[in-house]
Amino acid sequence: MEKLESIDVYKSKKDIDHELLKDYVKALKDEEFKRLVARLGVNEDIAKKYTSKLERSVCELKNCANCQGLVFCKNAIAGCVYYPKKEDDKLRFNYVACRYKQEEIALDGTRSITFEEPYAIKNARLADIDLTDKKRAKVIKWINSFYKEYEKNAHIKGIYLHGSFGSGKTYLLAALLNELAKKKVKTIIIYYPEMLRILKASFSDDFEEKMHDLKTCDILLIDDIGAESVTSWSRDEILGTILQYRMDACLPTFLTSNLTIEELEIHLSQTKNGVDVIKARRIIERIKQLTVDMELISENRRK
Repeated sequence: MEKLESIDVYKSKKDIDHELLKDYVKALKDEEFKRLVARLGVNEDIAKKYTSKLERSVCELKNCANCQGLVFCKNAIAGCVYYPKKEDDKLRFNYVACRYKQEEIALDGTRSITFEEPYAIKNARLADIDLTDKKRAKVIKWINSFYKEYEKNAHIKGIYLHGSFGSGKTYLLAALLNELAKKKVKTIIIYYPEMLRILKASFSDDFEEKMHDLKTCDILLIDDIGAESVTSWSRDEILGTILQYRMDACLPTFLTSNLTIEELEIHLSQTKNGVDVIKARRIIERIKQLTVDMELISENRRK
């Protein structure tokens, strides 16, 4: 009886080994699979035991080949590749961060932890900017100039970029800030109405810390100013305080808006308590001291 049982076990192992080899040979027809095995430097006896896992790695590597950013990631864990490493006579599989995830990790070291931004903004890169739209040429030229000049002078003027809805104002400037963040420049990109909401909600928690970040970061991008409901508090206590500090410290400040600077002045003068032209003008004068005024009128890229 024991002899018969040992023969059955032997045949079972043999069958399993045959199936493993069959699956492995089939997988080798995929050139990417073959190249991965070659890179690992493992022999057939080892590799065939991990065929299914290696196929998963190959599948995720193929997903990465044409990926445009984390928001488009098709892998099981966004921003990571299931990748093998040879250890003695075994393969160990771990999740390894892709280049986009590595960039995000690097940016996290130069971004304030108190403010989050959309993936599309986090992934904006200068290399991905559409250069075919001539209407953007002037802004792109300014961006390239700022990028080169900032290395020599960290106290140059930012930009007040206004123009048509969906023309890519935020993306263009975010791409610039993301490139600078790779060089350990501390940046914050914040949607203005959301910034006000966050600050209002943090009065009893970490309001001073958040205000400190906004005032002192190397470069600040306030996105979509003019989209908020104006109050004396948001205009004078928040925006005025931030801009005054950054003006005194000569810290580059970027603002985007659908309003011209003249239209923004009118917008800022009007609160539910009435019209205050003087206080609105004070804000505008700070913006003019901090930025160059530039317009971008282009097609709506959000359609």
